[in-house]
Amino acid sequence: MVETIQWTDNAVVMIDQTRLPLEEKYVTCRTYEEVAEAIRGMTIRGAPAIGVAAAMGVALGVLHASERDLDGQFATICETLARTRPTAVNLFWAIDRMKRLYGTLGGHPLAGIRRRLVQEALLIREEDIAVCRAIGRHGAPLVPDHKTVLTHCNAGALATAGYGTALGVVRAAIESGKKIDVFADETRPFLQGARLTVWELQQDGIPATLITDSMAGHFLHSGRIGCVVVGADRIAANGDVANKIGTYPVAVLARENQVPFFVAAPISTLDLTLASGDQIPIEQRPAAEVTNLFGHPVAPAGTAVQNPAFDVTPARYVSAIITENGVARAPYEDSLKKLAG
Repeated sequence: MVETIQWTDNAVVMIDQTRLPLEEKYVTCRTYEEVAEAIRGMTIRGAPAIGVAAAMGVALGVLHASERDLDGQFATICETLARTRPTAVNLFWAIDRMKRLYGTLGGHPLAGIRRRLVQEALLIREEDIAVCRAIGRHGAPLVPDHKTVLTHCNAGALATAGYGTALGVVRAAIESGKKIDVFADETRPFLQGARLTVWELQQDGIPATLITDSMAGHFLHSGRIGCVVVGADRIAANGDVANKIGTYPVAVLARENQVPFFVAAPISTLDLTLASGDQIPIEQRPAAEVTNLFGHPVAPAGTAVQNPAFDVTPARYVSAIITENGVARAPYEDSLKKLAG
């Protein structure tokens, strides 16, 4: 299994996902600012992985903080990490969890505070892997045998601390004995499907076929696709799902062709404070991601660009949401609240 992120010798070590698949390189972050930049620049990406990175970033920041105005330094660390990316709710969930722990440690020696925050960050990482395996166990029975699974973006081990959400469902289905293969949308403009999903599946020996985003409708209509499984960056209380741009049209095409559309995500991705997906903030990425391909211009200079990183799939297109606590189905206002406890 790919080691997405680790805590090693009081530093955060992560695989550089911007270099894959051509180069397997690891980046060592020794300050919380470097962790923040790694999240912002997509060295690490995927909602659960971003959450783990944020927790480790908080621990790393306090590791180098001084006793003088520790509360002020802690607030700055958390604010810096929270400003990196706005859509993935796991980022804020992890920071809030570290804040809650810090709030219980008042009066403790600084060495003890540091030790507890590091322990908590490591626990969040271990819990994430266990959560992904549980998502896989709940999702595997939903995957039709002897069929192809279509996925979009990368919701595998690279998007988490390990095993993956959507690809965790695929892995668990194969481990249960099902004979399936995967079609991966390339996922323009950042090409997470082409660069990351196919690479990751190849590492595990899982049959994978790359298609362009615009081919999804053709194959959904062909009868070959047994289901679609994607991840999520934020899920509203009504079941609306924010995921990588291009997910919404896949969901519409799946419904048109009577193909089940499943979302695999941990409970930490739920944002039950939002009534619907209309309230989810959508990150705008740099224009160069659209106008350039691996540093080479593919559009005229000065081209106007819109580059939202995510779109929102209305709950009516979602067949089920697979979490570590079980499978939610419509009406999601009730089922998600129940699974969230």
